[in-house]
Amino acid sequence: MGMKKGILYGVGVGPGDPELLTLKAHKIINENKYIAIPGVRKEDTKSYLIAEPVMENPEEKMIIPCPVKMTKDRQILKDNYRNAVEKITQLLEKGENVVYLTLGDPTIYSTYMYLHGFVEKAGFAAEIINGVPSFCAAAARMGLSLCEHSEQLHIIPSMDSMDAEFNLPGVKVLMKVGGRLSEIKQLLKERRSNAYMVENCCMENERIYRNVDEMCEHAGYLSLIIVKDREK
Repeated sequence: MGMKKGILYGVGVGPGDPELLTLKAHKIINENKYIAIPGVRKEDTKSYLIAEPVMENPEEKMIIPCPVKMTKDRQILKDNYRNAVEKITQLLEKGENVVYLTLGDPTIYSTYMYLHGFVEKAGFAAEIINGVPSFCAAAARMGLSLCEHSEQLHIIPSMDSMDAEFNLPGVKVLMKVGGRLSEIKQLLKERRSNAYMVENCCMENERIYRNVDEMCEHAGYLSLIIVKDREK
């Protein structure tokens, strides 16, 4: 009988507070030795820093750096994914499990899902361990409901144009708006929208803005806006 192959676990660590990790995430992280991170160094990787406090023996973990450059260049991204998959599948082939840590939930705008697909195509098992999405945590921090009754909820990534998206009915969540905040603020003012922003939700440097005028135009990458067509 051949050696049993390992499993890749894509673990969502939530938005920033280690106490928001699920019990299953806690279990998977502590049961396995190899931890893959979307960065070069664990000290600079947010998903690792969130998970580290729940690790029972962090000094015994073997860290697998799998950096993916933030770029729209498809060739660079393809090379990054290929390098990460090679590192991971080498361990899976030896029967070792690998835990890949990712912010929020792995199924929502996550680099992990690309690796998940490639690893499965290579013939290995991969499982997703859900985490608390950043927009759910942000709504909770501000005491807001995201949607009620038959109200629609739209999750919108930062894109070149948002005019059409702003016309969608219901509540809009604008993800990772830091680089385009000045433009988005202008759109919100023109439409007289009720909008709320959280920067670095559930992290030490978290900042909450409860109207458009308060919003800092130099907010960081991990900022999101909740746009509501009705008052709280």
